[in-house]
Amino acid sequence: MKVAILGFGTVGVGVYDILADRNDIDVKYVLDIVKHDNISAISTTDFNEIVNDEEVDAVVEVIGGLHPAYEFITSALKNGKSVITANKLLLSTYYNELTALAKENDVALRYTAAVGGGIPWLVNLERVSRCAKVCEVSGIMNGTSNFILDAMHTDKADFSKCLKTAQDLGYAERDPSADIDGIDTLCKVVLSANIAFSVAIDKNDVDVAGIRYIKDIDISACEDMDRTCKLMGVAYDRKDHLSVFVEPTFVSNKALEASIHTNLNLITFEAEHVGRESFYGYGAGRYPTAYTVVEDCIDVCQGVKKAYNDVINDCVINNSDCVHKYYVRTEYNNDWFNSLSKNKCSKGIVTDEVSVELMHKFCKEALDNGCECFIAGITEI
Repeated sequence: MKVAILGFGTVGVGVYDILADRNDIDVKYVLDIVKHDNISAISTTDFNEIVNDEEVDAVVEVIGGLHPAYEFITSALKNGKSVITANKLLLSTYYNELTALAKENDVALRYTAAVGGGIPWLVNLERVSRCAKVCEVSGIMNGTSNFILDAMHTDKADFSKCLKTAQDLGYAERDPSADIDGIDTLCKVVLSANIAFSVAIDKNDVDVAGIRYIKDIDISACEDMDRTCKLMGVAYDRKDHLSVFVEPTFVSNKALEASIHTNLNLITFEAEHVGRESFYGYGAGRYPTAYTVVEDCIDVCQGVKKAYNDVINDCVINNSDCVHKYYVRTEYNNDWFNSLSKNKCSKGIVTDEVSVELMHKFCKEALDNGCECFIAGITEI
């Protein structure tokens, strides 16, 4: 099989290195904005050269972002070329369209590395969803935020210092918004839920709260409760609707998630017949991610096409009946917040059980009114 690698950054170089040792998959092109002297024979800056070459069986998209990745992938699919990608933002945004294009043109669309990097999460989630009803997917899906939160607990350092350390180590981008605002986790939980529940979720329907406003006093409050703070992506199948959200969570120190340190991930599904199964490892990095991309390449080479459900069902996102306690620190209040039963703690307040929908609405309202607001769900376990 002949492939073209689109993008020659961190993951692209890793994919090229791994494929160089294989005889069954040949890299015919590497597309990048500049030509690379060390691979001059196959380097190109012209995507049309790739899409018009009938010898190219598949493209490996590791550019990231929405554009031009969207244009490249749709063009490749329409021209009968299989696509392997690690692009969670693109897939979670255009999931319905891209899976339909792959089916229409009878080519493969594989994206196992889009969630969990080197963790074999999506491929196993897909397998279990074929024969068992999945009722929940949840977990620590972003290594950068986990590194920051773990450092705040372990080193007793403030958020800005831990973020800078993550940036210095290459875990966080110069603009860390996608990680600390929960957007990266949002993309990953949406993709996971799409496969688990055979749906195509609109990301705009999902409630999201990140860790941008967390302070060391919040970590201290969390520890006073014998808990650990983690940024969690969660999706439940409620039979007639789905509950899907992203939020900081004070998990029990007895929970498995509490033991996940540094930039590691832990993602879990619960399904009938098999119960709860968790997948642990590095969710990012050159070779962990590239390894999973190459696994998808091998699948395509061996004739495996789909990485999605044959039928996409209609879905409604409703977080109103998903309730739990919250830790809240803010100076903002309104009639709804004032009406809540809540207990003061040394750093903020802890509510009785309230709906995810209403708490996220309150938090957004506070931020929109210029007031800092940090919320964290408090799990039972």
